[in-house]
Amino acid sequence: MDLEIDDEREPARLTPTGHPEVDAVLDTMIDLPERPVAEHVAVFENAHETLRRTLAGAGQAQEG
Repeated sequence: MDLEIDDEREPARLTPTGHPEVDAVLDTMIDLPERPVAEHVAVFENAHETLRRTLAGAGQAQEG
């Protein structure tokens, strides 16, 4: 995944990873700077849990 920032005032653009679950998590990070800081912990906790489940399931998908 490449993170491209042309200007500090422009939003970041993400290159899709090809993994829908991972891309969805990354999409939640795009607007994080505009969200109240009090919401950041919940966003990060959700991202961590989703990525952890996705990674844990990756080995199972290859075995099946």
